[in-house]
Amino acid sequence: MSRADTFFWVLLPYVTLTSFVVGHVWRYRRDGFTWTARSTQLLERRLLLVGSYAFHLGILGVIGGHILGILIPNGWTDAIGVSHDLYHWVAIVAGGAAGVLLSLGAIVLVYRRLKIDRIRATTLRSDWVMYPLLLVTILLGMLCTFVGGLVDEYDYRETVSPWFRSIFTLQPKGNLMVDAPFVYQAHVTIAWLLYAVWPFTRLVHVWSVPVGYLARSPIVYRAKRGATRTALR
Repeated sequence: MSRADTFFWVLLPYVTLTSFVVGHVWRYRRDGFTWTARSTQLLERRLLLVGSYAFHLGILGVIGGHILGILIPNGWTDAIGVSHDLYHWVAIVAGGAAGVLLSLGAIVLVYRRLKIDRIRATTLRSDWVMYPLLLVTILLGMLCTFVGGLVDEYDYRETVSPWFRSIFTLQPKGNLMVDAPFVYQAHVTIAWLLYAVWPFTRLVHVWSVPVGYLARSPIVYRAKRGATRTALR
């Protein structure tokens, strides 16, 4: 491999993972009060409702697709009787649908932030880094799904997937990415950059899902003595 290949497919992943882990610890300890999505619902609600629902539903589908395609080896799906052709078309149809939903949500949210003065006024400097990286990552991911899946029919589970898993076993097989199509290389590289800046942006709010609310005891509200219905309303 060349020095560039070594940097992109061996060094960059570990630099990113270090930034991701250390950055989250630093952010939480030093600036925990900014650990939030900085909601602008009070400033505008209609577009936020549409964009947020589409984005979050889409991202759940995309994450599920990546877990199935990147983290689970071919042998596992073969063992349960999922043929290569079946997997291929499920990835295109289901992954494509999730990607379209994610793209629409992201476009609505970015449009809202750029076109509504009150929302644009709340935009942080980190947003101008995070949003472009997010949009480019999504765009390249869509190209990998449709162009790589329908036109080239490139089997990324033979190269990209084992390379990605090898990073976490501390035996990076960077040579697997050297001959991968450019769109896959670009998608992976921009995604690493997004993860590197993640701890320093509003994306940290994904770790603050209020799961405890599901098991929390009901909160009982009682009126003050002598309060009337009108006052309660």
